Amino acid sequence: MKIVPASGTQEELIEAAIVLGNRYTKTLGLLTPPVYQNAADEGGLLIAVDGDEVIGYALCGLPKRSPHVRLTHLCVAEERRGEGVARLLVETIRTRYSQRLGIKVKCRRDYGLTGMWTSLGFVPRGEVRGRSKNGDDLDGWWLDHSHPDLFTDVESDALTVVVDHGVFTDLRGLTPSPGALESEALEAGWLADLVELAFTPQLFRDVREITDAAERKHQRAALSGMRQITPASAPVAARSRELLEAASGVGADLSEGSELERRVRYVAETSCAGLQVLVTRDPLLTGLADVAWDVAGVRVVHPSVVTLHVDELHQAQVYRPADLMGTEFRVGEVTPGTEGELVAFFDQSSSDNGSAFARRLRALAEDAVVWRRELLRDGDGRPVALYVWAMDGRTLTVPLLRTASHRLEQTLARQLLFGLKRLGRERGARVVHISDAFMSPVARAAAGSDGFFEHQGGQAALLVNVIGTADAVTQSAAEAARALGRTATVLQTGLPAEVTGAVERAWWPAKVMDSLMPSFMAPIKPRWSTELFNVPAMLLPRSSELGISREHVYYRSPGHRNESVPGRLLWYVSEGLPGQDGQMVIGCSRLDEVVIDTADTLFARFEHLGVYGRAEVREIAHEGSGRAMALRFSDTEIFPKPVTLRQLKSFAGDLGLPLSLISLTKIDNRLFQAIYEEGHRRT
Repeated sequence: MKIVPASGTQEELIEAAIVLGNRYTKTLGLLTPPVYQNAADEGGLLIAVDGDEVIGYALCGLPKRSPHVRLTHLCVAEERRGEGVARLLVETIRTRYSQRLGIKVKCRRDYGLTGMWTSLGFVPRGEVRGRSKNGDDLDGWWLDHSHPDLFTDVESDALTVVVDHGVFTDLRGLTPSPGALESEALEAGWLADLVELAFTPQLFRDVREITDAAERKHQRAALSGMRQITPASAPVAARSRELLEAASGVGADLSEGSELERRVRYVAETSCAGLQVLVTRDPLLTGLADVAWDVAGVRVVHPSVVTLHVDELHQAQVYRPADLMGTEFRVGEVTPGTEGELVAFFDQSSSDNGSAFARRLRALAEDAVVWRRELLRDGDGRPVALYVWAMDGRTLTVPLLRTASHRLEQTLARQLLFGLKRLGRERGARVVHISDAFMSPVARAAAGSDGFFEHQGGQAALLVNVIGTADAVTQSAAEAARALGRTATVLQTGLPAEVTGAVERAWWPAKVMDSLMPSFMAPIKPRWSTELFNVPAMLLPRSSELGISREHVYYRSPGHRNESVPGRLLWYVSEGLPGQDGQMVIGCSRLDEVVIDTADTLFARFEHLGVYGRAEVREIAHEGSGRAMALRFSDTEIFPKPVTLRQLKSFAGDLGLPLSLISLTKIDNRLFQAIYEEGHRRT
């Protein structure tokens, strides 16, 4: 018996795993063949074989934005159970992905497998409600890899997808429809806290049109078990007209009351609800996928696409920094006397009713402490975020942080949290403490995935402003943690890159330089550094609060230069605009993903992150024989003091290191540290 990591080209081996998995769909849940294929392509399908016989497999997800392994299927042929196959599969995962923090898996409680998971070394971590018709509870299990885990054990907010009537019938109808198995995969246990299913008013209309009374009553009753989203009718009508006008260009039937007109309302309602994913098996809708995306920013996808690309779809929906570029978001102080007017926007809890909220906001203005009460408005002047802060010794205290319901609420929450960390760093804080007990669920989820942890009814994060060895970072973190009555995780030299990335995110702006996380120098033309970072500055400067997105994408020619992720990027402006300086390092980012593909594929995948148009990506791909490289990066820091070319050469010379500034190049971590420290030097 041995474990074989399946590659994407081993079709017979993959097919054998699929056949085995299909024997146990009642307990494992259904996965479509493309999911197995994709897992093999990404190194997440491990198959147990005995001679020529496939006797088990483990199918894993390897989220690019989370430092853990997601175990989706652990399957052993019934006749071979008790022989240690499952243990060997799990141990292979641990060995193969030892650089990740651990393994997560979810399993229904009524399966009675507690003893198995415990014997394999897993420990229970919470539970979630299943989404099947029975609504069975699922236990969450965790197998730790003994790395420092600095993140709160909070699941990120789910990807919300709208289902059309066809998919709803597949899931809740009395009689299964042909092809329903593809939709039923949306209710697999492993997706329970990753995907939330929702419906819009058009589904009510379609249910009403069912002629069979028993089916109609059954479906109407089943609607109560799914989230209802109701956008305003006027914007929906306007968006529907835009979609129908665009559809006329592809020869669609626009007659009054046509099926197309009814289907288009699903797209319009999804768009006006601020969501991006509409799930359907309707060929009329899928045929208009390009129109839906171009006009309404809605991805019309089959159910199998959700199960295959859940992480990418989730990130595209919750983080849309491209929508902030060039907007009219503005930050200003709350005007005394207007506190009551904000109740309608930020009263988010029955325990924090309108009058109590307004009184607390007024009291902060009258307190002996000088609190800064800052309000963020969108281009229409509508309040979308509110936060109050002051320094208390070495702690940035935030007694109130609220985000209003808005199509960019999740993006804004992430922007504000990172903005508070930047503010704390500038003020010399070692801790950011958000003491607001009534943060919105969106803001709380964002905090949990950004290194914040529960503290005194609120959320706190350590600010470790050290670039140096693991020991130096640990000492600084320990000093910050003591202020909260906590102890800090002890870091070791030679941390894997994935763990280092988690550390540097949780303890931002810490940089652990004796780790295995690589550093790179990325030349960038001034046009793109201006678009992405406002350096060199635009004539009309953007708001400092929202000018730099937490996550973005940069395209270049596809030649590999030892890129690996996660990593650190230094941005080198390779030339100057007329009348401005160039040839300088302006800042750094975290490198999260490197993808090489055709221009159209990259543009479709990363459009929500970019300032690039399709034509510009195609131009880069043309230079690279039809393919381009996309660098997805996040948490950019612009240096207060740019580092000049002369200084770069001096640092490299002093360290006895080569210096290449022609293309993306891996650099020694010692050179990164020298440049970073110079960029933040105050004198």
